[in-house]
Amino acid sequence: MLERSTIGENALQALHDEDYAAPFDTRALTHKGLLFTGGRDAQSLDGDWNFCVDLLDTGLRQKWFSMLPAAPENRTEPWDYDPYMGETVAVPANWQMLKEKWYFYEGSAWYTRALDHSPRAGRRQILRIGAAQYDCKVFLNGKFLGNHLGGSTPFCVELTDDLQDGRNWLMLCVNNARTLDRVPMRNTDWFNYGGIYRETQLFDLPAAFIRDMGLRLGPDGASIVVDLEIDGADHGDVQLSIPELGLDQAIAVVNGHASAVIPAQPELWSPDTPKLYDLQARFGDDLVSDRVGFRTITRQGTDILLNGEPVWLRGISVHEDDLTLGKVTTEDDLRARFQHAKELGCNFLRLAHYPHHERAAQLADELGFMLWQEIPVYWAIAFDNPATYADAENQLLELIRRDRNRASVIIWSIGNENPDTDARLSFMRALADAARRADDTRLIAAACLINHTRNRIEDRLAEHLDVIGINEYYGWYDENITDLIEIGRNSAPDRPVVISETGADGAIGKGAPETGLFSEAYMTQVYRQQIEILRDLDYVKGMSPWILYDFRVERRQNIFQNGFNKKGLIAADKRTKKEAFGVLAQFYHARARGEI
Repeated sequence: MLERSTIGENALQALHDEDYAAPFDTRALTHKGLLFTGGRDAQSLDGDWNFCVDLLDTGLRQKWFSMLPAAPENRTEPWDYDPYMGETVAVPANWQMLKEKWYFYEGSAWYTRALDHSPRAGRRQILRIGAAQYDCKVFLNGKFLGNHLGGSTPFCVELTDDLQDGRNWLMLCVNNARTLDRVPMRNTDWFNYGGIYRETQLFDLPAAFIRDMGLRLGPDGASIVVDLEIDGADHGDVQLSIPELGLDQAIAVVNGHASAVIPAQPELWSPDTPKLYDLQARFGDDLVSDRVGFRTITRQGTDILLNGEPVWLRGISVHEDDLTLGKVTTEDDLRARFQHAKELGCNFLRLAHYPHHERAAQLADELGFMLWQEIPVYWAIAFDNPATYADAENQLLELIRRDRNRASVIIWSIGNENPDTDARLSFMRALADAARRADDTRLIAAACLINHTRNRIEDRLAEHLDVIGINEYYGWYDENITDLIEIGRNSAPDRPVVISETGADGAIGKGAPETGLFSEAYMTQVYRQQIEILRDLDYVKGMSPWILYDFRVERRQNIFQNGFNKKGLIAADKRTKKEAFGVLAQFYHARARGEI
């Protein structure tokens, strides 16, 4: 019985203590522990894991993670869940896409798998989770190792001291419940997938290894700046090699860090010439590699300058969403996404509203697309809560640390459509400052506000940004599209504006209307009107209409949407193009040819 159970410890505590989760909310797994993974071999932990949904958090209350493996016939007391046998699910996956009964499930779920290990002297074991939505608590052999907040950024935890010789048991408790203090908070406009939905890996490393490595073009344009962090050693040399540039240089490690400014004149990366350089860095027995491009991105007045030349961002917004896979991303899906962007005439994508899979930026580097990447500081975040800010800042720093070597990433975005309050201004200004401290080589943006009373771009946050993003739906949610003309006339921003969202729902197929709201014809009309107005605003230096594909979302439930946002230029099947696709493509290709 529960009263006698060594797992439950105390029945009253297990049943009635609503602070049961507090010991498991250390938030110790942060950007500081991320491992640079380029070029490293890893043991994949993907595949079948034992699984159980746990709406009432019985597992934390009764301490399921402490249960020892045993055959059912050898147990002396009944049990609610056995982590070591029973139902299994695939990792990576979203549980919503596996069974209909889990489609709207929000809460905790437990993942367990065996991990066989043979210790070797002088080696360290680092577990990396690509992403788990949203709070992930990590246990090994019954011991709690820490938790991570944030549904779309990777995190690492060292297992070295807690791995046993032979069979070990790794257990993850993943919770996707929306709460008022999370980032994003409870009310969002995309589907709340749950689960471990990116790759899980175990890295076997030497005692001293390269924890982090960042490279960028020096401010003089004639050097490469290198920063490295060494874990496990205070001194020594890192040998950096970039063969194509003729570089092979030792960089001294001092107190666990190594930095250098190396004279070099690399060919600059751009969408037209996406030049990348192969490099390696070695410290002792540790070796990492990467493919890196070098470029500058700055702003001057209302211009965005790529390598010193004005650029107009021909973009499209994208969500991670798939009819069958949910938020799971595949190589084929990413390549199809970029192919569709190329057909549109894009040189730019906005990856909304959270960090996308890291492979997206790697492919953008190779294929020649600029990226806007952002964190989900979305709508009404708890701006006056220090813990919420800490969560947002950590997600931002994890994103920057993960992707700072990607030349394609030109913008870090710190938020989307937030009300202009004093608390929000302080929160967002602090995020902008944190981004610049971590990486001063990119532009900072956010989707800002329009004063609909005065019909002008007006947001106190704008002066703390490099690029003002504007989400506007004139002709759709704001039905009078002529107001957009007045806004264009009334506004005189001193920095570039990117129309980060615009568009209209266009349902197609059986049951779709032929005219009026939600018709494909109406959607096409909105695109034509938007282009006609925006093309002549000299401070608008790009746009990323909403959105490339129709996507799943709980809150869209009218007879034409049926649980999907239908603003995609392509239907949710990711094949069927709507008429507005051609309208935008015609505009973008003409602009690329210099005809506009």
